[in-house]
Amino acid sequence: MRRLVFLWCMVLVCGFLGVGEEATGQTVGGYERADIEYGLTVYRSQCAICHGEAGNAVPGVDFRTGQFRRASSDREIRALLATGIPESGMPPADLDAAESVGIIAYLRNMNFDTGGVTLGDASRGRLVFEGKGECMRCHRVKGRGPRVAPELTAIGRLRAPSTIQRSLLNPTASMRPINRPVELVTADGSRISGRRLNEDSYTVQIIDDEERLRSFDKVDLREFTVLTESPMPSYADQLSAQELADLLAYLVSLKG
Repeated sequence: MRRLVFLWCMVLVCGFLGVGEEATGQTVGGYERADIEYGLTVYRSQCAICHGEAGNAVPGVDFRTGQFRRASSDREIRALLATGIPESGMPPADLDAAESVGIIAYLRNMNFDTGGVTLGDASRGRLVFEGKGECMRCHRVKGRGPRVAPELTAIGRLRAPSTIQRSLLNPTASMRPINRPVELVTADGSRISGRRLNEDSYTVQIIDDEERLRSFDKVDLREFTVLTESPMPSYADQLSAQELADLLAYLVSLKG
């Protein structure tokens, strides 16, 4: 029942074409392939049953135009889906952040050629994650694995597919500042390496290479260096195109 309500709401949001209006969102080139292709999977699971694969199965509705009367910009579409339209009976859509990015990207680009699929098979991707990719040497998922790198249990809900893809190909450029590796030298000369978790003007908290949570007063440190290069390797040359596609699909599937 909830799915049918959501599909009807999509008709209200997108079905009334603004004659002579231009979509104020970005052009096809402004959206990343991984987001559009993920949006296709969201569309097929929640919309295609009524609107069809081509988006024009409902009379008077054609999603392929990319023009929407009630919401013209991406931000307006996202807000409308999140808040609903009370006067029309439209409830808020239950989409996580990645699904929201994906469905908007796909609705803007329904003529997108998906012949070269970027999102592969999630089950094969799990094998890459746990095997050839050696991701579990550092990352933790659903209670398994170490904590020396950020936990990935809900990464598919928190990050758009394009963001995850960039992290796989260029981890240093995609590294969040708070997650940068650090090296410390204490007053007694001990050298400690780890990942920064939190920092203010006077203290820094890290998880060290032995997975211990530790806090230090900066005034007591001989050295405190924030490294600029990610310890995570780039998989651009380590994995085949299919393995990358499968690994991305697995990470996108992790919703917590």
